[in-house]
Amino acid sequence: MSEKHSNISIFVPHIGCPNKCSFCNQHYISGKVNAPTPQDIINAVEIAKKSPKYNPKTFEIAFFGGSFTAIDRDYMLELLETAFKFVKEHSVSGIRISTRPDAINDEILKLLKSYGVTAIELGAQSLDDEVLSLNERGHKAEVVFSASKLIKSYGFNLGLQIMTGLYGDNDTKLFKTANKCIEIKPDTIRIYPTIVLKNTRLAELYESGVYEPQKIEEAVKICSKLYTLFTENNIKVIRLGLHTIDETAFVAGPWHPAFSELCQSEIFLNNALNQLKIKGNYSIFVNKSDVSKMIGQKKCNIIKLENSGFNCKVFADENIKPNEIRIKREVNN
Repeated sequence: MSEKHSNISIFVPHIGCPNKCSFCNQHYISGKVNAPTPQDIINAVEIAKKSPKYNPKTFEIAFFGGSFTAIDRDYMLELLETAFKFVKEHSVSGIRISTRPDAINDEILKLLKSYGVTAIELGAQSLDDEVLSLNERGHKAEVVFSASKLIKSYGFNLGLQIMTGLYGDNDTKLFKTANKCIEIKPDTIRIYPTIVLKNTRLAELYESGVYEPQKIEEAVKICSKLYTLFTENNIKVIRLGLHTIDETAFVAGPWHPAFSELCQSEIFLNNALNQLKIKGNYSIFVNKSDVSKMIGQKKCNIIKLENSGFNCKVFADENIKPNEIRIKREVNN
């Protein structure tokens, strides 16, 4: 079994980005205003080393929150040089960055390679040109394809980030985006439902009645389907929903602190319903790490199953692999 990787996250705020997307306010997403310094990186690594889960072979320094390869070059090099010291001394396994597709080229990739960067995540958001334009992304879908191909040619681990519920998007367009992502064959993917934040173009569209955000139930269902689609195509989903936001900035949308857990519960529910055929009493066996996911928050999955005619009890079984279930029908004497 492969070891789970962990990020030592360094948030680079909204600097260097050539435009402001309709949904974006990095300050409210990361909670950061000031640009990180080399000392901030040093401090973050030292804190990570004190964690009982710390393993230099699985921890990476990750620059998130902005368009890393579009920031001031001298500043970017200063951050990379500091992070690379920890790579060279084997305190971390590598460096991960997040950036825009139109901020990638051969010169940048050669530079990143020389500083120990191992993974690059592209904020694709959508692969529909109309959706990209409406949300003021500043590039077309083709740029995502070309940047992805170039990144893979240099041997980097490729990650893509997509969003659901964008202004002008719909389920048909979204699943076309998902299938195009599968064609690209990234190593990882992150799925973020669109949240309306203060001081954004999207907030203006929402307040004027032009834009209607997803409801939480809708976002959970669609993200669960995307998760299943990607995993069935051997693409690892490493995030469902935003890590955190400044709640004072929340305007509307499917924000939930345990969004990923809600999606996982939905997936377990659908898995159970696909296997259950005859109404009656059942025992459902899952890995001990998945018991709460199968039961659902406030026993919502058990209640939904019961309403469908299936009276189910959930049990932990160490012989069941994570994310799998086994169902046994209980015959009354």
